[in-house]
Amino acid sequence: MDSFLTLALEAGFLLIVLSVVLAFVRLMRGPSLPDRVVALDMMTVSIVAFCGLAAIRYDAPAFLDVALVLALVGFLATVALARFAERNSARNRGDDA
Repeated sequence: MDSFLTLALEAGFLLIVLSVVLAFVRLMRGPSLPDRVVALDMMTVSIVAFCGLAAIRYDAPAFLDVALVLALVGFLATVALARFAERNSARNRGDDA
């Protein structure tokens, strides 16, 4: 593998791990439910990117299948959490939505 590609992959892995750590901090600190939902979605996107880099680094296309499934599950989880947050806020306002 080319040395520049190796360097770029290692830098990419490092930055993705950093983004997961920062998103995890936001997930724990909050302060509100929408902040936590966005942090969880960011973690999902970062892990999908990690799988994409791993597919390139280890020349294993199976990581792309994992990334695709994780992206779909992450999307559905984000939609479900957003719907839950909307119902929760409507219930707190006293709406019958």
